[in-house]
Amino acid sequence: MNPNLQQLQPYPFAKLAKLKEGLETPEGLAHIALSIGEPKHTPPAFVRDELIDNLDKLAAYPLTKGLDPLRETIAHWLCERFKLDAVSPETQVIPVNGTREALFAFAQAVVSPGAKVLMPNPFYQIYEGAAFLAGATPHFINCGAETEFKPDFDAVPEAVWQQCELLYLCTPGNPTGALLDIDDLKRLIALSDRYDFTIASDECYSELYFDEASPPPGLLQACAELDRHDYRRCVVFHSLSKRSNLPGLRSGFVAGDAEILENFLLYRTYHGCAMPVPTQYASIAAWQDEQHVQENRALYRQKFDAVLEILDGCLDVQKPQASFYLWPKVGDGEAFARELFRQQNITVLPGAFLAREANGVNPGAEYVRMALVATLDECIEAAKRIKQFCQ
Repeated sequence: MNPNLQQLQPYPFAKLAKLKEGLETPEGLAHIALSIGEPKHTPPAFVRDELIDNLDKLAAYPLTKGLDPLRETIAHWLCERFKLDAVSPETQVIPVNGTREALFAFAQAVVSPGAKVLMPNPFYQIYEGAAFLAGATPHFINCGAETEFKPDFDAVPEAVWQQCELLYLCTPGNPTGALLDIDDLKRLIALSDRYDFTIASDECYSELYFDEASPPPGLLQACAELDRHDYRRCVVFHSLSKRSNLPGLRSGFVAGDAEILENFLLYRTYHGCAMPVPTQYASIAAWQDEQHVQENRALYRQKFDAVLEILDGCLDVQKPQASFYLWPKVGDGEAFARELFRQQNITVLPGAFLAREANGVNPGAEYVRMALVATLDECIEAAKRIKQFCQ
């Protein structure tokens, strides 16, 4: 067996199951899950119809590179959304089966054994696993209240930057909802030039924001403002899972530096992970429509407004800049999650399970993650029970 597998920790939800083991919950209180970031809003009917209408195309092997119309649609969406002059559908876009598999596979293609892979802390667990299985060493950059939950890049030693071959970003952040602004991204681009590393920006939550006039910026947008239209050393990852409530479609894309993507495509050709043709046609329909995305954001705004009004004054929590997570400070996150489940039959995820100890501290230990993915009524009911629990 690959010895690097032994470095992988149990996934957060395995840790959560163990934390809840043996606990009895009150009779008469229905369970409410706020732990998993799985969208529950109704998927767009027109995407389902497009999928069904193209089921006959299951008879054809799909190309790893994807259909021309899908890559063209994605390139157009990127240009419109992030104010880009141009994205080449031919060389700067690759469709992927959800960004989870792409974020993992990307490290295998761009990192050499023994290198450093930098990532925010807390973080999406795939980043760490990708680093280990690439034979690299993860370096965790703490995200605390003192930096508005953005990674503390100033705390990274010079020697670590010199060994860095890949930097994972997550903006908007999972689990904190914090955004890297355009100046943050430009600074990181300058660092990538200085130390010669690739930036992989996970932007899966970029379409879940609150102000319709102020969408979150992206890494390619920062490149464009620097007249860096080849997007050198920069790659972004986007998904239909959160944007369009299609987690089961397993559809996303990678875009950016053509030279990097050429090699990543070679890796993927051997990997055997081409997107099924019916899925590609359904994805085209989803990326071409913004109305359902606006309606999706409106539903999340309703839930955040209602929940935060109920929790005001009883829990140390603020509205995030984007995403569908709350990141309240609760003292001992594991104890809070265990007792909340036992007393109120609500599942939340301890922040410590999403982070690692770095510089003598686990930056998630005093927090829990709450995903407002349940129905509005369930979220309101959960907030009322949490308020009762805190009081």
